[in-house]
Amino acid sequence: MAHTSQSLRRGAALLASTVAALGLLTACGNGSPGKSPESVSGTAAPATGGSAGSDTSDTGSAPSGKNTTSSSSSQSTGSATSGSGTTTSAASGTRCHTSELSASVGANNPGAGQENFPIVLTNKSGRTCTVRGFPGAAFVNASGTQLGPDPVRESGSSPATVTLKPGQSAWAGLTFSNPEISGAKTATPAALVVTPPDERDSLKATWKNGAVPVSGNSSSVRLTVFSAGTGV
Repeated sequence: MAHTSQSLRRGAALLASTVAALGLLTACGNGSPGKSPESVSGTAAPATGGSAGSDTSDTGSAPSGKNTTSSSSSQSTGSATSGSGTTTSAASGTRCHTSELSASVGANNPGAGQENFPIVLTNKSGRTCTVRGFPGAAFVNASGTQLGPDPVRESGSSPATVTLKPGQSAWAGLTFSNPEISGAKTATPAALVVTPPDERDSLKATWKNGAVPVSGNSSSVRLTVFSAGTGV
């Protein structure tokens, strides 16, 4: 009986030792609890890349003499006379805005059955600015209603930048066949609405030159690009 009790005590001691060893291994494997990941505030940087330029030219049509985008081709440098702008192949200064200009129609210079009038823009501002390309134009009656179709651009015209100092002018040609020769139907405008190149707002120039063609044979009215001077 004594031998049996001693064996039981040895077995109990061995069991306790084994349990303790297992507990120690478990504690070593678990380790201490870890922290949660820190959240960092901030904004991601945007991807970089080139930005495309846009062209902002108005492409409206003419009941109010709206202008379309002026051509980008150029011609050689020309010299200015007194009161005239300088024609160059590159822009100088910034574009003349409608509010900085006045508009008028010069005297007729007829030839070969054609009526030829200069549309004159004069820089009335206190700064130097530029015009380039075709004007927008439309004949209107006293109530502002357009007479006839939109004028068309003269083919083969080569726009160049015209630099206008204060008081200087640029001109563009307005041409049509004499209605008495062409037989076109006519109307008598009260004004010519003129829109400077690349502008949206228009100017009115009083029309004192009688009837113009509005429909029928050879009724097209043509425009040329701006050049330095007044067209005289």
